[in-house]
Amino acid sequence: MARSTPFSLVFGGLAAERFPALRQAIAHAGRDSRDRDAFLLVREVNEMMQELRPDEGFGEGVRAMAALIHASYLFWLDGERVVALDDPALTRLLVVRPDDRAADSKKPTTAYVQLPSLRVWGIPVDDAAPEPLDGWFATPREDALSVVAVFGLHPGREGMTVAEVTGIAPRGLRRADGSALFAPTLAGGEAARLASIQGEEELLELAWRVEAAT
Repeated sequence: MARSTPFSLVFGGLAAERFPALRQAIAHAGRDSRDRDAFLLVREVNEMMQELRPDEGFGEGVRAMAALIHASYLFWLDGERVVALDDPALTRLLVVRPDDRAADSKKPTTAYVQLPSLRVWGIPVDDAAPEPLDGWFATPREDALSVVAVFGLHPGREGMTVAEVTGIAPRGLRRADGSALFAPTLAGGEAARLASIQGEEELLELAWRVEAAT
């Protein structure tokens, strides 16, 4: 049975109801929907952000909300393609980096990459507890990749944690402590076959590996 995505959980029927009109408003305003700054200048986008605003307000989370709405809109615009990695595929990518040339030939469309549940963990907010990485919206941008990642998406929790990183494929990335990339940092993580993301560059590295392999 397919797992829910952040898109289906946050937007659900809202996308089918509102995104077509939003697309018309963006076209009418002469904005480039793939340019986030231009996207956020559209009145209907700001209205949607206000509707989705938590009771306590955005605070520092306004950038994360803007990133999630923009990535979700592009995901819808590009056909709602989900790349669901199974456990063996993820295990291979955690060990071996594919040839980047496969990613270079792709169209710049947004997809949601969904990882096996509770398999990869990270700390998207400084000094906070580790959270499971559900996946990310990936949008190629010329020679860079925009990654809007979603952590902490699991039953029993309202909401999620969103983190964003954009960049070219990292080269020669190493951990300061000498451990292997994606090695688990949680207690008992190795026995449980878990993986961990340390920092933005490691998230970007994994995203580029998936981009090249799928």
